Amino acid sequence: MKHVKVLGSGCANCRTTVALIEQVAQAKGVPIQLEKVEDMQAIASHGVMRTPGVVIDGQVVHAGGVPSRDKIEQWFAA
Repeated sequence: MKHVKVLGSGCANCRTTVALIEQVAQAKGVPIQLEKVEDMQAIASHGVMRTPGVVIDGQVVHAGGVPSRDKIEQWFAA
């Protein structure tokens, strides 16, 4: 199971990112534990200054803007 954190204030882009990640993980049959992080100190502790940010298994894989579906699929390809 992959542990996925979406870092952001809860804005529309953050909600879209959460929805896309859920859709792609389900389509690929990848079990995930999804966590939404809205605390700015917690977000900054990951070194993310632009949101939404995405952290998978402790590694920042994206920051700033909604990631493309293709990019998300690559995260779950391995």
